[in-house]
Amino acid sequence: MVDDNKKTALITGGSSGIGLELAKIHARGGGDLILVARRGDRLEKLKDELIKENPNLTVTLILQDLSEHGAAEKVYMAVKEYGLEVDYLINNAGYGGHDFFHERSWERHEAMIQVNTVALTGLTKLFLEDMILRRSGKILNVASTAGFAPGPLQAVYYASKSYVISFSEAISNELKEYNISVTVLCPGATNTEFFVVADTAETRAFKRPIASVVDVAESGYSGMLKGKTVVVPGIANKFLVFITRFTPRSLLLKTSRYLMEKT
Repeated sequence: MVDDNKKTALITGGSSGIGLELAKIHARGGGDLILVARRGDRLEKLKDELIKENPNLTVTLILQDLSEHGAAEKVYMAVKEYGLEVDYLINNAGYGGHDFFHERSWERHEAMIQVNTVALTGLTKLFLEDMILRRSGKILNVASTAGFAPGPLQAVYYASKSYVISFSEAISNELKEYNISVTVLCPGATNTEFFVVADTAETRAFKRPIASVVDVAESGYSGMLKGKTVVVPGIANKFLVFITRFTPRSLLLKTSRYLMEKT
């Protein structure tokens, strides 16, 4: 029987950025962690830090590159081999890439699709089956405000985040009768290493004030606990998302292109 006061959260991409902060928040509340990432050195360092702050914490590490085919199944089987149950599934792993669609290799596009959508969907399906049997659980999927608009110069990234938003909203509706909530976190530009890896540091979008990763993680975690469906951190981001619903697509395209251009 799982202690109601000690939930186990599985977090993908937990070695840096929003995922790392989500891990810290969950640990501070006394919850155990299963951290999934491909960089073992970072995971080991984080595990040591978390346990130092909370000696009663159990932190399980799973080294897995989510861009590999069958990654979701490998993670799920590893969790089962450890004899663990996942109460909170946090699909945080994801990355972008800046360039024209036709100029990037298919291998890079495919890897992004695998991480941002395929692995996320697979993990949700696998762990959801267990949650349904228990009739309890929470899922937090990390998308982006980018998912509310088309994205020239980051076409696949924007499209993948649009998928995550739509998918999360749909299954949130389906799962209400099972006492399972699905929350999608949609941050705007956030102060993480994402913009360096994605080569967007010199774009107009990241020249503006960007959000604190701690604030974004806290908004997402709080929204998940409250069972909210969509969480958009920050008043400015909420306003931007609101106006996208009434802005002609042609204008959205031009605006997105402008923001993603390097200065």
